Amino acid sequence: MSEQVVLAVDLGGSSMKGALVTEHGETLVTETRLTPEIDIVEALIELLHSLEATASVRGLQVIAAGVVTPGIVDEQAGVVRYASNLGWKDLPLLHLLRARLDMPVAIGHDVRAAGLAEQLLGAARGADDFVLIPIGTGVAAALVSAGGTLTGATGAAGEFGHIPVVPGGELCTCGQRGCLEVYVSGAGLARRYQARGGEALSSKQIVARLGADPHADVVWAEAVQVLAQGLAILTLLLDPRVIVIGGGFAHAGEALFGPLRDALTAGLAWREAPRVVQALLGSEAGRIGASILAFRAAGRGDVVDGWTVAEAVAV
Repeated sequence: MSEQVVLAVDLGGSSMKGALVTEHGETLVTETRLTPEIDIVEALIELLHSLEATASVRGLQVIAAGVVTPGIVDEQAGVVRYASNLGWKDLPLLHLLRARLDMPVAIGHDVRAAGLAEQLLGAARGADDFVLIPIGTGVAAALVSAGGTLTGATGAAGEFGHIPVVPGGELCTCGQRGCLEVYVSGAGLARRYQARGGEALSSKQIVARLGADPHADVVWAEAVQVLAQGLAILTLLLDPRVIVIGGGFAHAGEALFGPLRDALTAGLAWREAPRVVQALLGSEAGRIGASILAFRAAGRGDVVDGWTVAEAVAV
């Protein structure tokens, strides 16, 4: 009997990361393509068919596909209600994929799928109450309470980057003022650094200048304080056991986590702060989450219990 695999794709605004994943959690093949400006669904289907063809050549049995996407995603209906960086509004993605793929298909939200992966395999393993916050160009959150992922009435739960934490603060691209993402994101940090008279640098380059560049010190300190304030709000609302930080910001290591833990503790006067840790699965979390959703769609969700991080991220 041939080995069973699933197709998993993490669809982003700039790239589509696909993989063949075995029932043992091993990533056999990865394939990444640029996300086109038009005909994105067709390009996505071409990637899935390419992965399926690779599986056929290897004598593997494809039993399902999982695709995760940014935006406001109604996972039960299989509809992407809104994804600004993909140009989608009320797109029936599940229906479109099922019409072209002869297999069970699951779709999900990229950050919630990453949260599922971190819960089952990564930094939140064993925690029924946790928050995953990937901080990159933007900021979102996967919210897990009592073992279940909170999606909200419209599928929009987790817009952590758009919590208005600075009254009368800087204008956000969403139209609000003082959004966390304005201060705590790769794009926000770079823009605010340059606005103070600094060069056009990436957030990684700005972090490298900490202690030697007053502009870098100021914008980083403000970012950490705003993030700590947002985490204090989340802590008081959800009472998570652990907060997992991922994305490019997490690569700053102790330059982030040391002062962030201190600021969060200081912001919670009458209770202990939850643990704040770095994500383990990195940029692979969304794709791994997509493969978990695919196995569940095929009725094989039980196989995930035996997976390890090393198998899931290795090729």
